[in-house]
Amino acid sequence: MRKNVLKGMCIGLSIVLISIAAMYLGLALYYGDSFSYGTWINGVYCTGKSINEVNDELLKQCNYTGLTIIDSDGKSYAVSAQDVGLSFDFAEGLSRYLDRQNPYLWIENLLGQPDGKTFKPVARYDVAAYDKIVNSFPFFHGKAADERRVEILKGDAGYYLLDERTHVLNEGRTKEAIKEAFESFENVLDLEAEGCYEDLPLTKEMEEQISLWQKISAYQDCGIVYLFGEDKYPIDAGVVSGFLQLDENGNFIFDEQGNLCTDEEKVYAFVDELADQFDTVGTIRRFHATRGETVNVEGGIYGNKLDREAEKEYLLLALLSHKREEHEPAYLQRAFKQGKDDIGDTYIEVDMTNQMLYYYEKGELIIQTPVVTGNTRLRRGTPTGTNYVYNKQRNRVLRGADYASPVKYWIPVKGAVGIHDASWRSEYGGEIYKSNGSHGCINTPLEEVSKLYDMVEIGTPCVMFY
Repeated sequence: MRKNVLKGMCIGLSIVLISIAAMYLGLALYYGDSFSYGTWINGVYCTGKSINEVNDELLKQCNYTGLTIIDSDGKSYAVSAQDVGLSFDFAEGLSRYLDRQNPYLWIENLLGQPDGKTFKPVARYDVAAYDKIVNSFPFFHGKAADERRVEILKGDAGYYLLDERTHVLNEGRTKEAIKEAFESFENVLDLEAEGCYEDLPLTKEMEEQISLWQKISAYQDCGIVYLFGEDKYPIDAGVVSGFLQLDENGNFIFDEQGNLCTDEEKVYAFVDELADQFDTVGTIRRFHATRGETVNVEGGIYGNKLDREAEKEYLLLALLSHKREEHEPAYLQRAFKQGKDDIGDTYIEVDMTNQMLYYYEKGELIIQTPVVTGNTRLRRGTPTGTNYVYNKQRNRVLRGADYASPVKYWIPVKGAVGIHDASWRSEYGGEIYKSNGSHGCINTPLEEVSKLYDMVEIGTPCVMFY
């Protein structure tokens, strides 16, 4: 009985094996002219499909629009797939793959890569159209290698090195990189990252120019900044480059140690030019008057005046010792405020046409009062100009050839001309000054001049105009 059981089991197992073999062979024969069971290509299920059917499905995935090329300046250029008639075809690769497939080994597809095979299509495009587009890119139209120079030039910002032999595009390598990227269906090609730039070899003369440039660059790298109040004036390369000493042929002059020489006269001339810009004593100022118009105020004793000799000595030594600092210049006369706008927002304004005095403190109008200025009929008119409060006195007797006038408040602004009370007057403003004006001073009501006296500081500008 036991033999009968074993015999039955063997017969059953044989039947199962024959059935599996028959099924396996049946599938192999079924997929003989198409992709075998379990075939995936580029994410497409290909089992039982012909080459043409798979090719059509794979082409639906191809949406490549072209390549963008970025040069070292960050500029972009494009090779459009449409402009070169780019087309795709997977048939050739599919045919080779199908030929290699053994229909009797379809089981390998189940044991292979879970994601299947990955194919790239064969690309075809109009080569002439492609070449025309690529060859039109500006970076292919630079100077030839033998035309590229190394030269020291001078511009508004000082001397600079024109080096046309560094970071030069290798045209052959670039064209190869563009072609490879386009045919690999890449979206972007960065020429810098791709290593398409290189340095060209230098001649001995070029190396000498670079060595000289290093000395010039170090010389004109100046860190001195002049401070004129809120105004800053950097002594930059554009300025310092003008201090280099040159011979009659325009060549640089060196000392015994091989250092570049400084032309002292050029440094001194620069200081004079700087002083001409920032000296304000006696200059014409455009002043926005309270009456609403801008007036030109010329002359006066107020302003800044640089100590030119001290600054010439300072700047020459600072250049030679390569100082890097902010520097406030020395003054022979120092105004209430430095810079080209030296009046600022705290000042006295005397409008002699309207016979009004105003006092502004930090931009706020504090005092406004009618006054009486110099008698114009007797040619004693109060002088115009930008002056300043240079003293303050109480209970002073003002004396002249034909008068002695006691005043309680005396605020001189230019020589013997000042602002003071006038107890002998009962009226101010209007046209009194034309026939009954002062000897030149600014007669002011006692109540107002007393307030001004307490508020105003010595050094405060006083702008006087008609």
